[in-house]
Parts: sequence; structure tokens; C-alpha cells
Amino acid sequence: MRTKTIFIVVFTILITVFLMMNTDSVDFNFIFGIAPVSKLLVVGVCTFIGFILGYWAGRPRTVVSTYDDKFEEGKLSSGPKDGLSEEDREYIS
Repeated sequence: MRTKTIFIVVFTILITVFLMMNTDSVDFNFIFGIAPVSKLLVVGVCTFIGFILGYWAGRPRTVVSTYDDKFEEGKLSSGPKDGLSEEDREYIS
């Protein structure tokens, strides 16, 4: 197993044990009132939201780019993208 997989398994086990130890009900202050809510639910939802936000913040950005600087009437210019002439291409290959 890779280190990353082992870390994920251990971390998941620790979170599960922590959640199972905190199942009692507490008064939770919402904006408009107070309600009894299980610690399990509060910690579980916060952990899930943290994972989602962490994934969203850490994912690679999709970058669309082109080598051409100019567009001609909505079409890409027909010149070579790497700036080499046909003579240079033949010399290299």
C-alpha cells in the first residue's frame, strides 16, 4: 500500500472512533433558536463540509490556453504554433 492510502485509512478510522464517542445530545444555538442536536451529527457534518472545501480548494485548476496570440475573424491563425518554419522542421527531423 502507498503511504497516502494508509494515511487515508488511519484518518478515517480515527474520525469514526471520535464520532462514535460523541453521540450524546447538546443544545445547539442556531440563528433563530436553540435545538438539541447530537454531537455526532454536528461533528460529522462539519467534517464532511471540511473535506468538500479542502477538495474544492486543492483541486488543479483547468487552464485553457493557446499558443496563438492573434485570431483572424474567429479562426486561429494558420501559422505554426511553435514558431518554427518548415525549413527548420526539416532540419530538426
